[in-house]
Amino acid sequence: MTRALLRLRELILRGEFAPGERMSELRLVETLGVSRTPLRLALAALEHEGLLRSAGSRGYVVREFTQADISDAIELRGVLEGTAARFAAERGASPEAVQALREICDTIEQMVHRADYESFERFVDLNERFHAGILQMAGSPMLERALEGIIALPFASPSAFVMAQAVLPESRDILLLAHRHHLGTRAESLGREHALLARTNLEVALDHPEVLEQMPGASLLARPELEQARDSRLGRASGAQLEQV
Repeated sequence: MTRALLRLRELILRGEFAPGERMSELRLVETLGVSRTPLRLALAALEHEGLLRSAGSRGYVVREFTQADISDAIELRGVLEGTAARFAAERGASPEAVQALREICDTIEQMVHRADYESFERFVDLNERFHAGILQMAGSPMLERALEGIIALPFASPSAFVMAQAVLPESRDILLLAHRHHLGTRAESLGREHALLARTNLEVALDHPEVLEQMPGASLLARPELEQARDSRLGRASGAQLEQV
């Protein structure tokens, strides 16, 4: 079931299924190489995450997300991560846990001023470890479950906009500000402000469809410009195939 869930989530975020498309069990069984029981459990889990919605007797269809949906998800992440930072401070995080976060920040400081792809890959890992570290220090399973549901949505995770930050100057400036937030002392309010930088990143990426299309989950975002670009690209591909025939 876990293998089916991870693979199916990856295919949806990669754009293999269009918004509104029905998830055919027969096709998915063949694609994923699993039986129907774990597949159905995976589909139900993805509905719970919000990537699919129930279509009654038709099973499940892929959800479409508006910019407002994503903006709300980002803001909710900020509230939850800000609360996690407050819990960590109030509940007395261990000196070892705090030191581990400081070491991550020191390493990130070396990464954020570089423009090579390897540095961005390393940054993604470190950034996710930093956010996971704060959540662990909060010591709240309830908060952890709530946050997992939010960051599973397109563009809502802490590292969702690293691709844009790798190529767009405006997003690189946001990245540097985000790193300064990692070093801040106003735990809860900074946690919320930090997440809201992702909303600014979304607005930047929306002005660059060629970058946005490369990001996981872009196909699920309701965006007429993206649909036109996809239709144009498919048209060119079909034309090329006809010429070969």
